Amino acid sequence: MKSSILIIDDEVKLSELMGRILMLEGYNVLQACNAKNGMRLIEREDIRVVLSDVKLPDANGLDLVERIKKIKPYIEVINLTAFGSISDGVLAIKNGAFDYLTKGDDNDKIIPLVSKAIAKANLQFQISEIQKQTEVQHGFPIVLGQSPAILEAVDLAKKVAKTDATVLLLGETGTGKEVFAEAIHVESMRNDKPFVAVNCSAFSKELLESELFGYKAGAFTGAIKDKKGLFEEASGGTIFLDELGEMGHDLQAKLLRVLENGTFIKIGETKTTKVNVRLIAATNRDLQKESEEGHFRLDLFYRLSGFSIVLPPLRERVGDIEVLARHFIRVYAAKVKKKAPEVDERFFKLLNQHKWNGNIRELKNVIERVIILMDEPLLTPKLLPNEFHNGGYYDLVALDLNSVEKHHIRRILKYVKGNKTEAARVLGIGLATLYRKIEEYHILPN
Repeated sequence: MKSSILIIDDEVKLSELMGRILMLEGYNVLQACNAKNGMRLIEREDIRVVLSDVKLPDANGLDLVERIKKIKPYIEVINLTAFGSISDGVLAIKNGAFDYLTKGDDNDKIIPLVSKAIAKANLQFQISEIQKQTEVQHGFPIVLGQSPAILEAVDLAKKVAKTDATVLLLGETGTGKEVFAEAIHVESMRNDKPFVAVNCSAFSKELLESELFGYKAGAFTGAIKDKKGLFEEASGGTIFLDELGEMGHDLQAKLLRVLENGTFIKIGETKTTKVNVRLIAATNRDLQKESEEGHFRLDLFYRLSGFSIVLPPLRERVGDIEVLARHFIRVYAAKVKKKAPEVDERFFKLLNQHKWNGNIRELKNVIERVIILMDEPLLTPKLLPNEFHNGGYYDLVALDLNSVEKHHIRRILKYVKGNKTEAARVLGIGLATLYRKIEEYHILPN
């Protein structure tokens, strides 16, 4: 079914006639006899184009354009009048109307004009949806999913966020620990101060110490001036130490002192520096086991593990995979300036069956890849890497050519919301050929 068209006109017979004409073209048509009822429908229905009489019982149709645009800017409005005038036409366009037509004289223009208005409205709607999805979200709304495991983790994080307690995030690589850490910071009383994230595994032992705690000029070769460490940069806010298990024993002792009294000594310095920083740490290691084996300081482990949150692997969040995938599809489509595509259900089926050893990070990478590769407005299983297919892609689809063609035409018609001219363009065939195939395959309007 195509997106809805709303006719607002108190001339019931004329409105019904126009509605029947549009329905024969495959459009879903709604009707209202006055502006009040029309605005109610606009607020609750997926309407893309409004055909509004200029003279309504309770409003001026020209002024109604502005009211509609304020609620849903992507809706296109075509004003209709029994007595056309140049001044009214100019005012309609000035108020944001798509066009202005005289009833009776312009009947042959209605269908092509509505088609153009629908195309423009659909494009504006897609742009607005992409903008919504790509707006920077903060706090826990950015943590997507409704599986029990992720909801439990979010609930714990929300409770600890309002405190100054040290938090230890546990979980496999790629489960979104930094996203959680930043959400905790945003929901905390420190959200107007810096959030500094550090991956401890990205630095050597010596370099990590200088990055975290800074140094005094002359402390070593190349230290030509004093340097602030990241703990100082994060003062008043939150520091997130990812892959904490990679930190050496000497540095662990220095970190323990910061946690206990908020002080440390810079490299090459003799006096202490005091900071007020909240620590959130993360690791994919079993720190308790590593502590028992002497690979991690036991006293630091106890200090860190006062409030720990386990982030579940993606394979335990099967119900969330499609939600996350749809989000990444919108994000990466916008990033490469492509329209967000429709998705073949078999695509999601294969995603749900995958092991996801790399968790959310792996899912993001897979989606980015398929968006770059796609050259049709539909994501199909063939775009996924070979490891998703087991016996191969062609085991998943019908090999009968007519069935494949019928299925593809139906998918494209659904994607373009029944616009046959646009469907023919996407398919690379003539409009007459498309109509012939629709009749041949008995493809019903969506």
